[in-house]
Amino acid sequence: MKKFKDNWEIKKNWQLFFPFIGILGLGYSSFKLARVLFGNLNLAFTLIISVIIFVSLLNVTLFIFKKLEHKWVLTHRWEMIRVFIVFAITGSSSLYIGRPIIKFIGITKENLNPLLYWILFIIIGLIFYQILLVTFGWLFGQFHFFWEFEKKMLRRFGLKRFLK
Repeated sequence: MKKFKDNWEIKKNWQLFFPFIGILGLGYSSFKLARVLFGNLNLAFTLIISVIIFVSLLNVTLFIFKKLEHKWVLTHRWEMIRVFIVFAITGSSSLYIGRPIIKFIGITKENLNPLLYWILFIIIGLIFYQILLVTFGWLFGQFHFFWEFEKKMLRRFGLKRFLK
């Protein structure tokens, strides 16, 4: 455990919460992916496939951590896990909020061209994504990181005038 704490620059035990939540979320995602890809087969088979997916996703995630470690300005390595958790929660939440908003407006696949429906869905999802990213970043104690990330994203969208 000491090696794990040293590797992730964890100084206090409460900081172990974020790697624990990250591993738990990765495990849940692996199980859901196994069920989507292979259906409701035997539970033992699903668990074996879940473990394979989990190890694969963990390796990809650790590879991404290494690539982003020098690009993102964070105080400690464990904060990268917190940032990834915020991205995961924000992406899922923007979809859960976007769907009811689209329905409330009265836009459905049946009354609109499917291509136009998906374009509007993505635009509405992106709007809520921007708002939720900063909100969840603040809730997880990473407001400054996500505010800078948000400003960079808005500049890339060509919306510099909203940053003044």
